[in-house]
Amino acid sequence: MVALVGFIMIVAIVVLLLRGKMAPIVVLSVIPTIAALILGFGPVEVAGFIKEGIGTTTSNGILFIFSVIYFGVMSDTGMFDVIVQALVKISGNSVIALTVCTAIIATIAHMDGTTATTVLITIPAMYPVYKRMNVDGKVLLCLTGICMGVMNLLPWGGPVARAATVLEMDANDLWHILIPIQIAGCVLNIVIAVLLGMYAVKKGAGAGKGEIVEVNEQAKAEEDALRRPKLLIFNMALTIGLIVVLSKGWITSYVAFMLALAVALAVNYPNQKLQDKLIKKHAPAALMISGTLFAAGAMVGIFNGTEMLTELANVIINVIPGPLGGLIHIIFGVLAMPLGLCIGTDAYFYGIMPLVMQVGETYGVTSLATALTMIIGKNLALMVSPLTPATYLAIGLTNTELKDHMKFSIPIYWVASIVMLILGIIFTIIPL
Repeated sequence: MVALVGFIMIVAIVVLLLRGKMAPIVVLSVIPTIAALILGFGPVEVAGFIKEGIGTTTSNGILFIFSVIYFGVMSDTGMFDVIVQALVKISGNSVIALTVCTAIIATIAHMDGTTATTVLITIPAMYPVYKRMNVDGKVLLCLTGICMGVMNLLPWGGPVARAATVLEMDANDLWHILIPIQIAGCVLNIVIAVLLGMYAVKKGAGAGKGEIVEVNEQAKAEEDALRRPKLLIFNMALTIGLIVVLSKGWITSYVAFMLALAVALAVNYPNQKLQDKLIKKHAPAALMISGTLFAAGAMVGIFNGTEMLTELANVIINVIPGPLGGLIHIIFGVLAMPLGLCIGTDAYFYGIMPLVMQVGETYGVTSLATALTMIIGKNLALMVSPLTPATYLAIGLTNTELKDHMKFSIPIYWVASIVMLILGIIFTIIPL
């Protein structure tokens, strides 16, 4: 009975999240509550499960609030623009240099972990150059997406925060484990950028072979009003210092972001009305993500309190051949890319991952090992998934059809995810 209700609950969560009929906050909190009540647990017991589950997500939820707003403000100051302009100059008339610079820009731009922000920083800046040099827009989309996927392994990136919630651990601690794989992924992205540059040259790309793209002057004027070029060095030093503090783990991650945000606002925009305006500008994205994390915590609490996952795992164990049980994390690591295309982020991490973890545990595979393998491929599926809103923003900015973007990028992303998975095994981060 428990396994049946658990299975129906997971299917309901995945279907509702995929169809987008309800907000994730509603789905992740209401459906598990109904399931627990059906199993005979009283309202007070269920409330206790929820309270315990939310308690495990508090630090990650607060981290999201301050990190998203902080990087949003840094984008407003123009810190990323200066880097973009410098790299575009460096690329000159070389197509390969252009693709490599694109990878670097997208990597830096995604430091905030927000897909829409990265798209709006990278693509509008680089697309005119791509058109002028007759480089296919699909190359720009592919590079932007794959760099976002690797950089999304940061602790304030959605997938890591969600996986940490399911693991009931701090997102910063999970990131420290992933750092070698992330660094390897960044190097791999540069290699892919070189190969795509060579591909573009073979297709006829080069200086003076394209067309000029007009710039939206009104939008540019509004952005320029918030720029703080004189404070560039200060803002870069503040951001670098913040990343050092986070990587060293000297203080709690959300405390570091809270203090850095306060300093950034006080120095760049010493005006209360403007500070309030900027916070309100970036708050919706921050609160939506953190609210979803808290709701996911409620779901995890109910999972644990009712032992639904344990019962479900027992059923699945009877189906999986014994010899493959110990490799379940590797199997799902390889399948993570195509699964990530078809299943939304919340459904993937809060519906599929906990179940795979539980099954893996019965075969001696730790939940952490399963999470590490499943994070990589899902991250790389980020900007090629039709379930990601930023995907449509990106293809719209480059006038590219979704099917063309998917055909071009999916094979590259899948190979990259498998390479990173293999490197994780070689680095002994992912156990066999």
